[in-house]
Amino acid sequence: MIPLAGLDEPLAHGGNLAEALRLFPDAPEPFIDLSTGINPNPYKLPRFSADVFARLPDPEAASALAAAAVRCYGAPSTAHVVPAPGEQILLPLVAALVHAGRAAILEPTYAELARAAGLAGHRVKLVGEISDINDADIVMLANPNNPDGRLLPRDDLLGLARELRPRGGVLVVDEAFMDVGAPGASLAADVGRGNIVVLRSFGKFYGLAGVRLGFALAAPATAARLAALVGPWAVSGPALAVGAKALSDAAWTAKTRQQLTKAASRLDAILTGSTLDIVGGTSLFRLAETPEAKALFHHLGRAGILVRAFADHGDWLRFGLPANGQAWRRLQTAMTSFAHSERARP
Repeated sequence: MIPLAGLDEPLAHGGNLAEALRLFPDAPEPFIDLSTGINPNPYKLPRFSADVFARLPDPEAASALAAAAVRCYGAPSTAHVVPAPGEQILLPLVAALVHAGRAAILEPTYAELARAAGLAGHRVKLVGEISDINDADIVMLANPNNPDGRLLPRDDLLGLARELRPRGGVLVVDEAFMDVGAPGASLAADVGRGNIVVLRSFGKFYGLAGVRLGFALAAPATAARLAALVGPWAVSGPALAVGAKALSDAAWTAKTRQQLTKAASRLDAILTGSTLDIVGGTSLFRLAETPEAKALFHHLGRAGILVRAFADHGDWLRFGLPANGQAWRRLQTAMTSFAHSERARP
C-alpha cells in the first residue's frame, strides 16, 4: 500500500509554462510546450453568438452532445453517457462508486488515478500486472496508458471485470488517449455490463484542453448517479456546441489520425537520431529513455522547449508533438546540438 498524505496538494503535470519560464528565464521565445500529449493543431472553433455565453446551457444542446458521444465512442445509448467539465473532475466521483476499500492501480500511469482513489477513501495498491490485482474492490487503469502507451487487450480487461463482478467490484478504464488507440480496443460498447466505467477526454485528441470537456460512459443506473453528482449545467454552452460538432466530424477525425501518425514517426526519427531510446507512447506523444535525461531536459529548456520529466523515473522524458514548421526546426536543432555536445550539465 502507498501513503497518500497531502491529497489536497496538486500533483506535477505537463503544461506548466509559468514554471518553465521561471526555470529558464533567458530561453528564447516563444516557449515551445511539448510537455503534454495534447494535439498541437486543434479543431477549429465554430463562431459563437453572444447569447451562448449569456444564458444557461441548453438541455437540447446537452442531449445533442450525448448523442454525438454515442456515435463517436460507441457507447450503447445516451443513457450511458455523462458529459462533464473535463475528465479530471470525474475521477474522484467514479472512485467513490465503491465503498471505501481496496483500490488497485496498474502502474506506471497517470498519477491522478491513485490520488482520486485515495480521495474516495480507498487503500491504494500499485501493481505492475493484472495478475497482481488479487482482492481489489476497484481497479483503475489507463488504456492506452500514459506515459508509456501500453495497450491492454480488450478481452483481458473484460475478464478482469468478470472477476470483480461477484464481489461488487468496479473496473475504471481511463481512455483519454483512445482516440488514437487501436481500432476495437475501447470498452465503450461494454459499459452496459454493469461494473465497467470508461472515461473519455475531449481535449487531448481535439486539441482543446481549455474547453474542459470529458465523459463518463457507464451502465444507466451508474450514469444517472454520476450525472446527479456532477449536477445540472455541468458543461458550458460553448463546450456543448464545439463538442457536438467535433465529435460528429468523421472526416476531420480520420484526417487527423493520419497526420498524427506521420508526425509521431517524424518525432521518432529526431529522438532516435539523437541516441534516445523510444520506450513507448501513442501518436500524440512519445516516451524516451536516456541516462542523460536530466541534462537533456535542461538543455531543451534553455533552448525554449519544455518536455515532461518524471521525478520517479529519472531516465524518462515524454515528448509531445511540435505544432508547426518553426517548432519542428527548433526541436531538431536543439536535439542535434545536444547529441554533438559534451552533455553540459545544468
